[in-house]
Amino acid sequence: MEMRVIRAGMLTTVQDLGRRGHLAEGVPAGGAADPFAFRVANLLVGNPEDAPALEITLTGPELEFAEAAWVAVCGARFDEMPSWRPFRVEQGGRVRFGRRLQGCRGYLSVSGGIDVEPALGGRGTFLAARLGGFHGRALRDGDVIRTMPSARHPAGHWSIDERILPHYSNEPTVRVMPGAHAAEFGTALYSGRFGVTPMSDRMGIRLDGPRLERSATADLLSAAVAPGTVQVPPDGHPIVLMADAQTLGGYPRVAHAAGVDMPLLAQLAPGDSVRFIRSSVAEAHALSHAQERRIGLLRQGLAGKFMSP
Repeated sequence: MEMRVIRAGMLTTVQDLGRRGHLAEGVPAGGAADPFAFRVANLLVGNPEDAPALEITLTGPELEFAEAAWVAVCGARFDEMPSWRPFRVEQGGRVRFGRRLQGCRGYLSVSGGIDVEPALGGRGTFLAARLGGFHGRALRDGDVIRTMPSARHPAGHWSIDERILPHYSNEPTVRVMPGAHAAEFGTALYSGRFGVTPMSDRMGIRLDGPRLERSATADLLSAAVAPGTVQVPPDGHPIVLMADAQTLGGYPRVAHAAGVDMPLLAQLAPGDSVRFIRSSVAEAHALSHAQERRIGLLRQGLAGKFMSP
């Protein structure tokens, strides 16, 4: 089956849940910036949770389907677009994204998953290296995307209980654990609201707000960083590293965001804001386990809601 890109939107890429085992070579894991929304979108159309799907940033695409298909859109909400439930697109039908209502990134899954070749063990797009996804780049008007055959499709009319969703907001509170250099910055990270600047992307979210002053002056050696690391450059305005973050960094590391709250960060658009609250590794693990239980219950609940074509 094929989808034709009528309009590509601002930044629409093929993503998965990341590639593993290449950090030492400088290749980030990448994958969906909001893995929760990505996984649920796939579950809603009967796909494996890591099946390649589209990540849509701020402005959605318009897609035409050569054959009938089931799709789901999760994450950011768009006007006149069903969210967090599957819906059918007929042969020759189009999916159009209206005005963005909340969030930054939406995920569109198609029954069967998008058909792209793996690169270094992953199918997601790493734009900086033109690696993976659809020819290593964002979609363009006129592109034709192939999808895999679907072994099953949703039966009946249903939706999920949205109480399982992260607490998406345009001003969330994100839990962080102190980083290696937290003592050099005092409590400034927890003292106010930080605005999301337009200089934010899949590599990192640049923030503006209370300036973080470092008490030490010694230079630092570059060290390993990962999505969720909060770095402080010389200007004192923190950067939260995201899915396509570099693997090494030389800026001080003031904190690290809990994995369970990364979806909240992924859905921040320019002009939104965030507050940080101190957490612990033990709490972060407990929160992650609780989220996996919720996804497991969703997976179990969906088991009887599909039928063969």
